[in-house]
Amino acid sequence: MKDVLAVVLAGGKGSRLEPLTRDRAKPAVPFGGIYRIVDFTLSNCINSGIRKILVLTQYKAMSLDRHINAGWRHLLCRELGEFIDIVPPQQRIDEQWYQGTADAV
Repeated sequence: MKDVLAVVLAGGKGSRLEPLTRDRAKPAVPFGGIYRIVDFTLSNCINSGIRKILVLTQYKAMSLDRHINAGWRHLLCRELGEFIDIVPPQQRIDEQWYQGTADAV
């Protein structure tokens, strides 16, 4: 599993979870106290031996970025090629943000 790269799509607006997603992305919604919805996916990656993870964000990602930086980054060793990196949306080709799941990947 050392050559596997996980791409976690965590930019969802989550309109069906209103009002919980009014101020944050769906993956950053609290669950069970100190946890966030994204923690299920990140935990599954780590417990499956995947140590290279990209988290693609977009909608109101500040609290999600803060949560990942505070709670997950210390678990992996960059010197060993392990990482969890947050990838914000890019406007490299035109002026549109991600238009859906396939576009983000």
